[in-house]
Order: sequence, then structure tokens, then C-alpha cells
Amino acid sequence: MSRQQLQQTLFAPNDERLITMISVAKMPRKTNLKKRSSLLCAVLNTMESPAKVYIYHLKKTDRVDGYKKKMSWLLRDLKTLDGKSAEKPTTEFDLHFFEKTFKWSASTLEEKESFISSLWRLSHRFLMQRPEFINVQENLLEDIKDPHTMREKSQSVDDISMEAEDYQAISPKEESDLELLMSECQMAISNAELFTEQLSKQLSVLDGANIHSIMGSEDQVLNLMRLLDDGIKEAEQIEEKLDSYDKILANVKEQMEVMREKDSLMTVRNRNHQRLLEELQNLVNQLDLDLTHMQVLMDGDFSNATKIAECTIAAQALHRCMNANIHPSLLRMGAVEEQQKRFKKISANFSKTLIHHLNNLFIQEVDYLLFGPPEPPEEEGESDPVVGNEIGTLSRTTPENKLPHHNRLHTTLVQFADLMLWLKSCNESVFQELSNVYTKSISKVYSKEISEFLEQNKQKLVNAKETKTKHAALSRLTESTTSLTKLDPRGRSGSVTSSELKTSSALDLTNRGAFDQVLEQVLQELEKLCIVEQDFCFKFFHLIDKNAPAEEGNAKDKDVSTGGGDGDTDVWVVRQNNSSSERQINDEVRKMMAELFPQLETDLDNFLTHADRQDGLYSMYMLVRMSQHVTNSQDMGSYIGKTFGNCLIKVKRNFDRYIDSMMQTIKETKVSKKSKCGIISFVNHFEEFTTLAEIIFRGSERHADLDKAYTKVVAVIFDQIERVALEHQKTPPEVVRMENFHKMFSILSHLKNPCLENDRKEAKQRYTDNLKAYTVNLLGRPLEKLHVFFEGVEARLSKGMKPEEIGYVVDFSKQELRKIIKEYPGKEVKKNLEHLKKKVEKKLCEEENLIQVVWHEMQDLFINQYKYYDSLMKKCYPDSNITLEFTIENVLQFFSDIAQSH
Repeated sequence: MSRQQLQQTLFAPNDERLITMISVAKMPRKTNLKKRSSLLCAVLNTMESPAKVYIYHLKKTDRVDGYKKKMSWLLRDLKTLDGKSAEKPTTEFDLHFFEKTFKWSASTLEEKESFISSLWRLSHRFLMQRPEFINVQENLLEDIKDPHTMREKSQSVDDISMEAEDYQAISPKEESDLELLMSECQMAISNAELFTEQLSKQLSVLDGANIHSIMGSEDQVLNLMRLLDDGIKEAEQIEEKLDSYDKILANVKEQMEVMREKDSLMTVRNRNHQRLLEELQNLVNQLDLDLTHMQVLMDGDFSNATKIAECTIAAQALHRCMNANIHPSLLRMGAVEEQQKRFKKISANFSKTLIHHLNNLFIQEVDYLLFGPPEPPEEEGESDPVVGNEIGTLSRTTPENKLPHHNRLHTTLVQFADLMLWLKSCNESVFQELSNVYTKSISKVYSKEISEFLEQNKQKLVNAKETKTKHAALSRLTESTTSLTKLDPRGRSGSVTSSELKTSSALDLTNRGAFDQVLEQVLQELEKLCIVEQDFCFKFFHLIDKNAPAEEGNAKDKDVSTGGGDGDTDVWVVRQNNSSSERQINDEVRKMMAELFPQLETDLDNFLTHADRQDGLYSMYMLVRMSQHVTNSQDMGSYIGKTFGNCLIKVKRNFDRYIDSMMQTIKETKVSKKSKCGIISFVNHFEEFTTLAEIIFRGSERHADLDKAYTKVVAVIFDQIERVALEHQKTPPEVVRMENFHKMFSILSHLKNPCLENDRKEAKQRYTDNLKAYTVNLLGRPLEKLHVFFEGVEARLSKGMKPEEIGYVVDFSKQELRKIIKEYPGKEVKKNLEHLKKKVEKKLCEEENLIQVVWHEMQDLFINQYKYYDSLMKKCYPDSNITLEFTIENVLQFFSDIAQSH
């Protein structure tokens, strides 16, 4: 579109004058600029006062050579014009307005420079506060500081714009005609005046011809005017006829509108009738209870499984009818109200029959289990075969040491599970009453059975204890090892042989293993009984927690439908195969199980207390077994886990009390002072305790409790060994410590318990220290005079005397040394060693077999003394050939002969 066309189409209607324009593209450039689809125009509006300059952004439209105004800004809102670079030519420039910055790219560099120059002149002509021009070549910004120059420049702008506005380009046809005319006249170029004169003559001739032609065609013009008048009259007649037709069509239009409205009303009426029929049909279908179902509900026959199933299906159908999804407005219909009253009456009568039947089942079962089967009636009937044939034939005999199970009762009652859910949804208060009847009735049975079961097992423990007492006469140590809580208060003296200890431990392990079997059987039976009853209650009474999370709620929605149903979907679906992983422990389950087993925790606690009184060691069995069953019960989601957990706390207290009692007994142990001490009784008892404890706690999670007990008991034993060593008069303290710490080291090494590693090292250290101390004290100075002599020599050497000068001292001369050596011949030395061996055998016990150890230690000590004397003689009396009358080989032979002879 040309500049003139833009002026005429876009700006002239608004009294605006186009000053300059430029083809641009927004930056970053996304398309090339071969098609000038976007323009920036600077426009002057002089109609406003004062005159305003606008910058328009024009965008090409879908019309051919058409543009429209997309955006506009006042030149006075322009803050900065950024030419990007004053040195390097670029077509890019930025316009910074107050609210936003626009980045442009001109099609050519010349257009950009012309546009910037025009904006510069316009801003200086019409603005008081001009924008800032940066990064622009100085030649584009003319100096307009002189007012006269400014007026001339502005005038030139106006003149240029006006010339541009009045100028009209010639058409191609006019251009061709002008060229033809100039070609006919050869002088057009060489003689313009002659060409102009010729054109004037031709124009005069043409004007005359035109006037003559007009005057000749006057009659034709008059005829043309008459024809036009006739045409006007005919057109008026046609308009009159069209008006009459319009009036007729207007009436027809009104009639058609009326017909269309009537047709619309008929369509709405038919549609409403159809919807009404569908709604009524749906209402009838939802409230239509089959006569067969009604008859089944009114009869209320529960004589066999088939009848129960029929009653269940009928009750489900009744529930769907009573809880149909009906619009509230339809509930006020008389027929609907009457049908609902009928359903409520049927529901009330059927629920009463169901409650009566189930109530009788509960009571009769309790009477049967508590008092035995009823006497057979005189005449056999079929009025109640469920009670007479199924429950009446339940076996009351159970295997030995087993709790009676009620599987057949549960199997019979679970057939009514769907009906119980129906009763729960219809009348929850009556459902709760029936639940209370069941719990009160069956709780009596469970209380009696559990009490008798635990009493039987208590008696087994008593019998086992009596049997153990009879076998105790076979060993003289059995009385002291029957229970670690019943140690001999008199501290029976003497050592306990390993064979006696093994016999006693084997007997205790056998008897206590029998208790472990009894305990495990008790816990298994109680756990099995509670889990079976819990599963039955969960299925039969539908114990769903009201505050259950979303998962449980979804499960309920899947199993129980309270709405109109989904066609073939059953209204009540009982999960018959409820695995342990699906078992849910919630408030309702806990409450019902607590009511069913009110005395369970008390009876079990009494049984455990009775067992603990029989033997304190039983607390270890109870701790391990109870912990295992608590873990299993929690994994299985069983209620019994809570009861076991409470009892476990008491069992742990019994175990701690047993350990405390053991430590107190150790502290109170008295050892006879009339004979040698040997291995103290509580050390042997600790060995027996560890043997049994490791068997009991092997693989148990409660071994940490045993480790703590070990640590406390070992600390007490170490302290009491020291006490006994100081109190005993017949046995040297070193011997008491040596033998007993050696025994403790052996016991702790056999245990291989990491938590006792420090105690094991301490026991070994104490044993080693006391072994050396006893050997030194016992051996003493077998060569007394010789030892005194060399002590004097050592004293002179320590004072600085040279070794070779020692022989010149009278008391330490060679003659004196030879005299003393003659007093210790080999026979005398061997005799003294035999006397020492007898002392060792008299003080040490045979159980630990430390005699040889002590004898070997004495041998090493004696040889070290011999080497000490020999080294001093070689040092102080060189070249004297003075030696003892016996050699090291003689000493080794003496010790060997004495050891073999004893």
C-alpha cells in the first residue's frame, strides 16, 4: 500500500497527517522482511491543541494491501531512542517508552536513518521535554537551536508533507497516452513552446466539437428523461404490490409462530410423559418385593442351611426395597408411604423371629457346654433340627491338655452372618443387644474352660515337682541345685565334682524342659482359642471400626451395599476366607473380645505366678516363650497379643526379681572354715545357671535381658570370691582366688558371649596374678643361706663396688661361699621340694586340676633362682670354678620324679 493510500484510508478520517513511515520487524526477528507486513508511522494531528505527534504500529490484515492500527504511542511518552551503535551500521533500534521497551529492526538502513531524523525534528518542533537519542550518528541529528532555523525547518516539514498529501501519481493508461502524444509531435522535446501551442489549439478544437455534439443530442436527452419518468412510475406500482404482499406474509408469519409454539409444547409434553412413565416404572421396580420373598420373611424358617439361604436372599431384597434411591418428593406419595409401612412391618416381624432364634441358640449352647446335653425328648420332632441335631451333638470331650473348641457352633452361626449384617443395618440397637447376649453367654463358657485348663496344668507342675523331689535323693547335690533361689543357707563346704554337677544339671534340664512344654502348650491353646473366636466375631458381628481409615472404609463399601445395588451385585457379602493378614484389630474387636474373655489375663497371670513359685528358673522359660507369642500375635493381628503383652511385663519383673534373689543368695553364702575351700558353691551354681540359660535363650530376641543379668551376676561373684578368700582360714587367699577365678575364666570362655569379654579377661588376669603370688609365697627361699649371701653381694654391687672386689670382703669370700654351698647337696634340695609338693596337694582341690600347673610354675621359679645365683657367681668369682652341687638338669629331674611319684 502506498503512502497516499495509507493517508487516505487510515489517517485522513481522523484529521491526521502522515509524516514518515518505516517497514520494521520485532526483535528477535522470527521472519524475514521481504513482505513489509509491519509499519511504524509518525503522524501529526494539528486539530488538537496543542498539536500532538503519534507513533503508530500498523499490521497487515488479510485484505489485499490492507493495514490496521495495532498499537499507538504519543511521541511525548518516548523516553529514549537507542540506535544501538553510532559507529557500526545496523538496522536495529529500540524505543523506550515509560511502560515498556520495544525492539525493532528496519528493512533498510536508509529507512531507519530517515525515521530517526524525522522523529528528531518532530520532537524539537512540538515537544518541550524531548526524548533522548543515544547511539545515533551525529549527522542525523541536525542542529535546531536557532529559532529562525527551527521555523524554516518546521515550515519545510509542513510543505513537504502537504506536497506529499496533494500529489497523485498518473495511471499506466495515462502514462501510455502521454508517451503516444509526445511521439506524434517530434518537437515536444526540442521545442516545448511550440508543443504547448499545438496542444492548446487541439484542445480548442475538441471543446468546440463537444459543444456541437451536445447541442445535437438535445432531443435524445429529452426522450431519455421521459423514459426515466415512466420507469419511476412503474417502480412505484411494483412497490405498492410488494407492500400488499408483505401484509399478507405478516399474517402468515404470525400463524406459523403460533403453530411452532404449539408443536414445541406438544414435544415437551410427550417428553415429560415419557420421563414420568420411566420414573414410575423405576419406582415400581424398586418397591416391588417378590411375593416369594415376602412369604419367606413372614414364615421365618431357619431349620436348615437351605432355608437360611432363602431368608438371607429375601432379607437382602427387602433391604434394597426399603433403601431404594427415590427422590424425596416421591416419598410423599400415598402408595409409596403405604408400601414403606408394609416393608417396615415385615422387617420388624422378621427381625423379631431372627432375634428369638439366635437368642435361643446362644442360651442353649451355653447350657449344653456348662451342664451337659439335655435329656432327650419323649417324642422326636423336627421343630428345631439345628439345635437338636447339630449343637446337641457337639463333643464335650477334648484331648489331654487341650482347650475345647467350638468349631461346629461357629459353623452353625456363621450361616447367619449375612442376616446379622442385615439386622445391624436395620436396627443397630437390637443388634447390639443380641451381641451382648452372645458375649455374656459364651464368656461364662470360656471362663470355665480356661480356668479348668489352667488348673490342670498347675497340677502338672506340682506333680513334676514331686517327681523331681523323689529323684533328688539320687545325688547329694540335688538339693542345692533344684532351684537357684534355694541355695544351701549354711554354705555347704567341699567341692562339687563335674560328674555330680552334670547329673544334677541333666535332671534339672529334664524337669524344667517338661515345664517348657506345658507352658508352650498353654500359650498355644489360649492363642488358638482367641484367634478362632476373634475371626468368628469379626465375620459374624461385622466388627468394622467407625473411625477406620479410608482403606477399611473402602473394604466396607465393597462388602456391604446400603443403596439400590448394582443389579446382580449381592447386598451383603461376608468374607468367609478372612486370612490373618486381613484381620483388623479395632475398638469394636477389643471391646467384644474383652467381654468374651473377662478373666483370661487374671487366670493366665495366676498360672505364671504359680509356676514362678515352683521354681525361679521358670521365669526364663516364661520370658522367652511369652515374648515369642507376643510377637506372633502382633503379626497375626490377634487380640490375645495384648493380654500376652501385659503378662510379659510381669514375667520380666519375675525374671529381674529372680536375678536379684540369685545375687542376694550369692552375697549371703557362707563357706565352712574347717576344711579347704575349693570351688565355692555359687561358682558351680553359676555354671549350672549359664548351661540352662543358654539352652533356654538360644535364638531368642530376649537374649539381651540375659546378657544384662550375666553382667550383674558376674560382678557380684567376683566381689564375693574376694570376700570368701579373705574370710577363709584353712586355705590361703591366693589359692581361693586362683581356683575360683580359673573356674570363672573357664565358664566365661565356654559362653563365648561378647558382652562378657571384659569379665573373662579380668578373671584370667586375677587367676594368673594369684597363681604367681601363691607360687612365690609357697616356694619362698628353698636355699635360704645361699639366698641371704647373694642378697648381700647384690647390695655391695648396688653401692658401686666392682664385682671382682667382692671376693676380698671377709663375709663374701670364696671360702664362705663354698661353705654355704656344701649345706645344700642335691638330696637335701629334693627332700625340700617333696615337702612343698605335699603342701600344694593339701591346699588345692582336685576339681580344677591346678596342682600340676602350680608345680610347673614352681619349677620355673626355682630354675630362675638357680640361674640368678649362677650368674652372680660367674660375675663376682670368675675363674674360681665355684658351682652349686646340683645342675639345672638335676632340678628338672627332681621335679619330674616328684610329680610322677605323686
